[in-house]
Amino acid sequence: MSGDAELSVQEEFAPNSTCFGCGPANTKGLKIRSFRIENGLYMEFNPEKHHQAFPGMVNGGILGALLDCHGNWTAALALMENEGSATPPCTVTASYSVSLRRPTPNDKVLKITSEIVELGTDRAKVKMILVCEGKICVTGEGLFVAVTEGHPAYHRWN
Repeated sequence: MSGDAELSVQEEFAPNSTCFGCGPANTKGLKIRSFRIENGLYMEFNPEKHHQAFPGMVNGGILGALLDCHGNWTAALALMENEGSATPPCTVTASYSVSLRRPTPNDKVLKITSEIVELGTDRAKVKMILVCEGKICVTGEGLFVAVTEGHPAYHRWN
């Protein structure tokens, strides 16, 4: 599902994005790669030593960034498909929350799934879950909104 040969949604729709979390063009970013699944997206992330909060555990801000960007893309694709469009609208985070349920190991693969909870014409509510070694480490929920021309984020993915 998330092989290197397959393009992620970020690589497909925003190859020049410089977003810290999801921008393929940001050489210092997290470069998350999300892939379509039924009613949402799936991704895997391999944290590096500099992502630690303390020895062996991932920083909570990094975990939040992973869920935020992954959830935002989930909303963008759902809105695109709902509109029957060929490209996703530019979406931004209106609000999101994360619950850090247990320390997240820094030397293991993190698996994040997301699903649409509620879909409107210009916004989507998304639920995200981060699992490591079969255990839920982080959960989150976000509201992501499509923006129009004049907003600073409009066409930021181009």
